[in-house]
Amino acid sequence: MVLRYPHPEAGATAAPVAHAAAGHSALRRWLRRRRDPAMATGLALTVAVAVVAAGGAVLGVLAYAVRSSDALRGFDEAASRWGRDHASGVTDRAIEGVTQLGETWLVVIAGLVLVVVEWRRGRRSAAPFLLLVVAGDKLVTTLVKELADRARPTLNPLAESLGPSFPSGHTSTAAAFFGAAALVLGRGASRRGRALLAATAVGVAVAVACSRVLLAVHWVSDVVAGLALGWAWFALCAVAFGGRLLRFGSTVARAEREAVEPVRGAGR
Repeated sequence: MVLRYPHPEAGATAAPVAHAAAGHSALRRWLRRRRDPAMATGLALTVAVAVVAAGGAVLGVLAYAVRSSDALRGFDEAASRWGRDHASGVTDRAIEGVTQLGETWLVVIAGLVLVVVEWRRGRRSAAPFLLLVVAGDKLVTTLVKELADRARPTLNPLAESLGPSFPSGHTSTAAAFFGAAALVLGRGASRRGRALLAATAVGVAVAVACSRVLLAVHWVSDVVAGLALGWAWFALCAVAFGGRLLRFGSTVARAEREAVEPVRGAGR
């Protein structure tokens, strides 16, 4: 993780870590493999698997907490009250504009535009990936909502008509879609460009999550669960499509083999 991968001088960056790991042969071998640019895709997919596990764990713990105890109620209610106490007509309109970024109709339109852009660039693998991310996230979120069947905050009269509260569908949709969009647009981009896309995707998802709480249509625990679910589902889809390869069924081993080809070509 400390490597500036993929980078030809990654070994120098990892020198302090390698020195600290001198007494651990297994860790030393693992670090040596990570210095190889050919392993970059494999490492990214390994991290994606960790995100899936962490997201599932967070979602499970929160689902248990909201169904079986009142541990989160005080914090959730305090955050909701704070949002309503400090709201005004201007802030509500601004926040409603932010929350639209998690609307399904907007995500579908943005996804279609992205598919067209990728098609014109000669890349036709984005459509099935984005379809799985958006449709699958919607299906899983709806299923969890029905199972949890949590009531929404009562401070906003509109909330009562919006169905079950846990997890936040807007938040989950934003986390999954904008993460997927960053992955699609990041293919072929520079390292700095990929970092900027990833940061933007995270920022949009967190902004949507905050907007749902400030509008008093979701509890804090709802939006945290939405982020966990959206990012975990996106990571799972990324693993299934082999990361930036965007080919369904590409395994980590295949991704590693295909990642090394441009490296070998550059050395000729």
